[in-house]
Amino acid sequence: MTEIDTSVPHSARIWNYWLGGKDNYPVDEAAGDAYTAVFPGIVTIARSSRAFLGRAIRYLVLEAGVRQFLDVGTGLPTADNTHEVAQRLAPEARIVYVDNDPLVLAHARALLTSTPEGVTAYEDLSLYEPEGVLEAAGRTLDTTRPTALILSGILGHVEGHDRARDLVRRLMAGLPAGSFLCVNDGSRGTDPAYEAAQDGYNETGAVPYFLRPVEQIEAYFDGLDLVDPGVVPVPLWRPDPAPDGTAPQPIGQHGGLARKP
Repeated sequence: MTEIDTSVPHSARIWNYWLGGKDNYPVDEAAGDAYTAVFPGIVTIARSSRAFLGRAIRYLVLEAGVRQFLDVGTGLPTADNTHEVAQRLAPEARIVYVDNDPLVLAHARALLTSTPEGVTAYEDLSLYEPEGVLEAAGRTLDTTRPTALILSGILGHVEGHDRARDLVRRLMAGLPAGSFLCVNDGSRGTDPAYEAAQDGYNETGAVPYFLRPVEQIEAYFDGLDLVDPGVVPVPLWRPDPAPDGTAPQPIGQHGGLARKP
């Protein structure tokens, strides 16, 4: 197993820190705090991203009847992971998580819990080998039945938009009609402070994460039927009513859900 380097900050551990998790080290907290000092709104983005994922899964289970999920680029387990949301609503749901990060692999046991009726599996593979991902997923999922492909905050790590689109296309090509694509990623054009902070972070030598214009995020859904309201800032995607009645505000993180015809 690859040794985990705790001497340099790691994006999955920093994200975990922002989400209130415990799977991080002082170096990650320091990097996370340095980022929030420049752009405090990153914590809102992290938590809004997780909330969007929960609402999308809820729609998929309750309104679209989906019972299979392929979550690629899983990241570290925190609260309300894909299998927890899905199996809370449909105990028979089957989930395959895919990640090739040794840190995530070390914590895979936390992801591998499941209801007795359902299944949760973990595959140690990369987004960059989509056909291998599909083949591995087929050991747990019924590849003739609709499946929801979840790419949450992962495509921004792919250098080159054309390459990212190609990976999405190849993954969706292996899923049957009636399957869904769920994507959320950091975006440009909404929050200049976020863009400046992320561009600065990318220049530190850490693993970069590329914010993309909204039209490039929309392009991931080409050929698919978008679910209303389309690709929007994640707090605006089918929001739950706020306890205080306030309206959700746009942030530099866009997401959407679409069905394969």
